[in-house]
Amino acid sequence: MSIILGIDVGGSGIKGAPVELETGEFTSDRFRIPTPKKSTPKNVAKVIAQIIDHFAGELGDAPVGLTIPAPVKHGVIPFIANLHKSWAGMEAKKFFQDELGRDVTLVNDADAAGLAEVHFGAAKGHPGLVILTTLGTGIGSAMIYRGVLIPNAELGHLELDGYDAEKRAASSVKDNEGLSYKDWAIRLQRYYSHVEMLFSPDLFVVGGGVSKDSDEFLHHLDLRTPIVPATMRNRAGIVGAALASRDALENPDPLDPVVNPQANTPVA
Repeated sequence: MSIILGIDVGGSGIKGAPVELETGEFTSDRFRIPTPKKSTPKNVAKVIAQIIDHFAGELGDAPVGLTIPAPVKHGVIPFIANLHKSWAGMEAKKFFQDELGRDVTLVNDADAAGLAEVHFGAAKGHPGLVILTTLGTGIGSAMIYRGVLIPNAELGHLELDGYDAEKRAASSVKDNEGLSYKDWAIRLQRYYSHVEMLFSPDLFVVGGGVSKDSDEFLHHLDLRTPIVPATMRNRAGIVGAALASRDALENPDPLDPVVNPQANTPVA
């Protein structure tokens, strides 16, 4: 299957496009609908259904990949921050497959971005351990080793000098505290040095909206690990969601209760 619909579910907008998985290109223009103010799973599912209907002529009964701004453990959402609290603990894969009537794969939004960068972006074809970080309101992260995603690596929540790391080094903190790029880079140095010590990666990729200004701060960092800006930008979530869907079709998760009813996945 070479074309899969990727849908990126965010706190402010839900956007999707069919993705040609050989090239990572959209086969139609991206379609976006604002996230419902009351962002319950049911309300979000209605918006996702509209996006699917928008591309129905192109998709047939093809599967759908969804990014979610939360960890996804074998189809279950253990906790949620940027959507309605009723998402926490739900068997989301089963819910969306029942609601939408087609195969659905869910993936954490930063994990999706990491997949996109390794397959088509700044880390394309990299043979080692790649760590992507998205610097935004918080810090999202993804770890990919030899092209294989290690899911739900929440490296923005490492403790750093007594703080949650993203409370010190996210780009929102730079803006809120009025830090210059040079001063912010001092905090980034502390963060990336710590991650480097823990994981000894082969490459860092820096995503998030601030990555477009990477010339302002990356040169201030002194690391053993090469560090480069992401290149997929706002396509990353959609493309990564489609890639995750393909991977789930080719390598079904034996711990997912939808795939294997005998699996005993605890709901947090």
